Amino acid sequence: MFDVVFYEPCIPSNTGNAIRLSACTGITLHLVEPLGFNFDDAHLRRAGLDYHDLAELKIHANWDALLAALGEDRRIFAFTGHTTNSYADVKYRPGDVLLFGPEPTGLPEHVMDHEAVTSRLRIPMQPSIRSLNLANSASIAIYEAWRQNGFAGAV
Repeated sequence: MFDVVFYEPCIPSNTGNAIRLSACTGITLHLVEPLGFNFDDAHLRRAGLDYHDLAELKIHANWDALLAALGEDRRIFAFTGHTTNSYADVKYRPGDVLLFGPEPTGLPEHVMDHEAVTSRLRIPMQPSIRSLNLANSASIAIYEAWRQNGFAGAV
């Protein structure tokens, strides 16, 4: 299916929601450390409810560890407000990686400029708004990629 990466996430409830999203969609959720919370956080547990055991979650010590775990020949799409490329114009395929940055700042330039990143993508929104919620952004992207692939594995 697809892989979603939260690079150095800070808000536990967003990650909890993404854990639930992982269980519901069959994606693998990767978290790149450092994390702005620990897994005992009540907000994380509340948002993820009882889905933690149903989700595929992997934690990586840093960017390089993530890339090593993903392996080569993977398309990595970095989601950012700093591009004109629309997420809706991509033809997603199984194995694609959807990369999102931390809530307060977004992805750092050195990550978006990395040779492993295929393209930067933007989710459209009103011009006066800074950003979407991280879990909501991931949901939009995951469901578009999954829709394009016939919602494989869904009931």
